[in-house]
Amino acid sequence: MKSSDFVRQLPGGEAHFSRPRTLASILHIDVPLFTLLLTLVLGGLFVLYSGSEKSMSDVARQGIHFAVASSLMLILARFDPQVFRRWAPWVFFLGLAGLVAVLVFGSDAKGAQRWLKIPGVGVRVQPSEFMKLAVPMMVAWYLSDRILPPSFKHIIGALIIIFVPAALIAKQPDLGTAILIAASGVFVLLFAGLGLRWILGCLAGVAALAPAMWFFVMHDYQKQRVLTFLDPESDPLRTGWNIIQSKTAIGSGGFGGKGWLEGTQSHLDFLPESHTDFIIAVLAEEFGYIGVACILTLYMMIIGRGLYIAANGQDTFSRLLAGSLIMTFFVYVFVNMGMVSGILPVVGVPLPLVSYGGTSVLTLMASFGILMSIHTHKKMLSR
Repeated sequence: MKSSDFVRQLPGGEAHFSRPRTLASILHIDVPLFTLLLTLVLGGLFVLYSGSEKSMSDVARQGIHFAVASSLMLILARFDPQVFRRWAPWVFFLGLAGLVAVLVFGSDAKGAQRWLKIPGVGVRVQPSEFMKLAVPMMVAWYLSDRILPPSFKHIIGALIIIFVPAALIAKQPDLGTAILIAASGVFVLLFAGLGLRWILGCLAGVAALAPAMWFFVMHDYQKQRVLTFLDPESDPLRTGWNIIQSKTAIGSGGFGGKGWLEGTQSHLDFLPESHTDFIIAVLAEEFGYIGVACILTLYMMIIGRGLYIAANGQDTFSRLLAGSLIMTFFVYVFVNMGMVSGILPVVGVPLPLVSYGGTSVLTLMASFGILMSIHTHKKMLSR
């Protein structure tokens, strides 16, 4: 019997042996994770100032995005994980209804139909962003009461939950978000003990369906991105421009970089989207290998902390959900750095908590709020 078990059996023992509550425990903050996130956010604002052509207004707006998103993180951290479990079906079907509404009533922007305008309010929402949280919550809810590893029937059920919203989002079209959402659901299956033969079978199925997707599903601009990825030099002044300039910026940074605000590729307007999707190229040019190694280390520490929280979750739902959320964060980092460095096609995924933009920041910080909830409420139960 552990000492903590002994304490719980003594009437009034909790009051005698309980530790004094700190501000972090009152706010349900996981201090190591919060410190790492704060370091990443402050470093990201530092790089954003350079990537946005020294625009203080962009930095201020991004600061407001982080303030709002951090508030949401703190609110979600206060909820017991069982609340998320009860919410999961409601959030999922509400998000699914939003995706259908986007296809019917959604507003166009740059050739994509991703937004839903709320009548009378003048506010536009992007339901696909909610699905980044709703899909892993729903799959974790679906599998948490089953015998694990899941049976064939339950794997099929989980795949339907994953690929219906992913297909609706790909239809908008928004391939990058569809990939992230599919990955978030698949990670729940992997943490639930999906067997190796299933993983190999799915990979073989995707490979078999690739020709059909190319001819009947993918849009022309998506095909062009794949062709550009395979041979960016085929059209260096148009479709290949972004990736060529990005690799030039990364290579010119060398080991130590050119110095803050001294990047020629970004400040002479050679590098496109230098404050959003391609901001890591700005960092690589100005801070070199050392800067990239530092931010990679920071990301790995955040992912490591998230996996620790997942491994120590109080129940199956918490472990599956936490594992999926942190691995989706990993996919954000991997896909962005992969596409900017030319090892993956460009799919429009931002560098998490560094690229300019409010929507992804809100979703990511909400997921960290859920992670903190899972970890801090576990500590309370174990006292």
